[in-house]
Amino acid sequence: MSKAPIGVELVKRGLVTESDINEAISYQKEHPEKKLGDILNILNLCPQRELIKAMGEILGEKVMILRPDNVQVDMTQYFSMDIAKSCKAVLFEIVGGKAKVCFADTSNKRAIEQIRLILLNKGLVLDKYLTFETNIENTLEALEGKEGDEIRADAGDITGLVDMIIKSAIEKRASDIHIEPMENMVRVRFRIDGELVTIANIEKSKQSQIIGRLKAISNMHQEKQESQDGRIIIYPDYNIRVSSQKNIYGEKFVLRMLKKNSGIRNIFDLGFPKSEQLLKASFDKRNSITIVAAPTGEGKTTTLYSILDYLNKPEINVTTVEDPVEIRVPGINQIEIDAKTSFANSLRTILRQDPDIILVGEIRDLETAEIAMQAGQTGHYVLSTIHTIDSVEVITRLRKIGISDYDISSTLATSVSQRLVRRVCPHCATKRPFTSEEKEIMQKLVEPYGIKLDFKNKYTFDVNGCKECNHTGYYGRIAAFEVLEITEDLKELIANGASSIKVKEKALKNGVYKPLFIDAIGKILDGITVLEEVNKKLLLF
Repeated sequence: MSKAPIGVELVKRGLVTESDINEAISYQKEHPEKKLGDILNILNLCPQRELIKAMGEILGEKVMILRPDNVQVDMTQYFSMDIAKSCKAVLFEIVGGKAKVCFADTSNKRAIEQIRLILLNKGLVLDKYLTFETNIENTLEALEGKEGDEIRADAGDITGLVDMIIKSAIEKRASDIHIEPMENMVRVRFRIDGELVTIANIEKSKQSQIIGRLKAISNMHQEKQESQDGRIIIYPDYNIRVSSQKNIYGEKFVLRMLKKNSGIRNIFDLGFPKSEQLLKASFDKRNSITIVAAPTGEGKTTTLYSILDYLNKPEINVTTVEDPVEIRVPGINQIEIDAKTSFANSLRTILRQDPDIILVGEIRDLETAEIAMQAGQTGHYVLSTIHTIDSVEVITRLRKIGISDYDISSTLATSVSQRLVRRVCPHCATKRPFTSEEKEIMQKLVEPYGIKLDFKNKYTFDVNGCKECNHTGYYGRIAAFEVLEITEDLKELIANGASSIKVKEKALKNGVYKPLFIDAIGKILDGITVLEEVNKKLLLF
């Protein structure tokens, strides 16, 4: 990667100026081991995405901006960390016999040949990519951190090991811990901001002891190997739900980390559009039901509690029925489902307790749905969740459960759909202007809905990765929302058996509905998240 051709070509393309190149060359005199492209990236003299794309075109290489969460394989099964460091290379994916490897310097033929031969001996063909040296360094640091966790995990007794895994999950803000028996090891993964991250690989000989310890502290039967549910309550601030499931290599455990007294977040802080008018129109209801729809793990319960917090007043009787109660709220009557009760049975009892607002954790079956609908028709306001892809498909889902068109049209007041997208890490993200390609993609997406995006004074970010964000480039999540208000003309359509497509068309025409991705794009323009993350979640293009 010689200085002149790259520098001259980048200037020709208008990506940098001559003064930028001179600044980079001055930096290179003090850091002679650095390539010009890497220096331009380090000094933030050119948008990272445009720079790597141009370098790929100039050098005739495939390129990518590598991050730790791109790594889909255990690289150390193919070559050591020492070789990765010396060759400045990261194996990130294997597809159809091809091993995809990122290099910091594709002109280093010796390094490339070394990696090629190693992979060839394992029956794989090298598929090389170019990335920035800092990306290689950050990714290797993150992967090495995982190895460090593994070394610590293999030390000490089993009680200390399990305790260390749980405390590490708490420290890293994990929502779930996966302890998975594999053929030759026990893999430990944490779900952080919705993504599974491998934390440790523990030697197979400790598997039975780990399982025994988990069963002991979660009050499970030691001798049983079929599926069980338990709970760990020995950590003061956490109520940890435990689920076991037998697989071909042993028993897998998933620990759901529920923080006690975590408090209810304001609905606007969750990402709901900042409009008091929309909030009031969506949730300040009586004699009806509001349903929050999303797949598992997308924050439906958190949104329900934020709505409750908005509605709750001393003169209102609020009762919830949940499985389990995840957030305990003073002043609200909360009922937890157990083996002897069901949503439907608890709902029948609740209706004799003079409630104003009823929260049903989830509509799972016809019996629960019918009672919830009846409650909404007899003076109560019901809040619940359902598993479906968007707010319009709530209607289809209720129909499939067995609810009549009349009951849906007369009772459903609002349906809300949401997805959680990761926020860019404030500690390591690099601010930059939107590329012309990004602007074009987003504008094309919103054009059919009569929206013109304004990119003036708007910026996005390149995500990099640091210790604060576990080298992912993201820290925390925010919800993108879509709201469908069931107006009188929509009620008529539903009552007449109109399809969800017809309902959506009418809602769009009336302006009471906008697809979820429009709210997500607004959050991109606000610099909260980035197009790559939204596309990963919503598959927009």
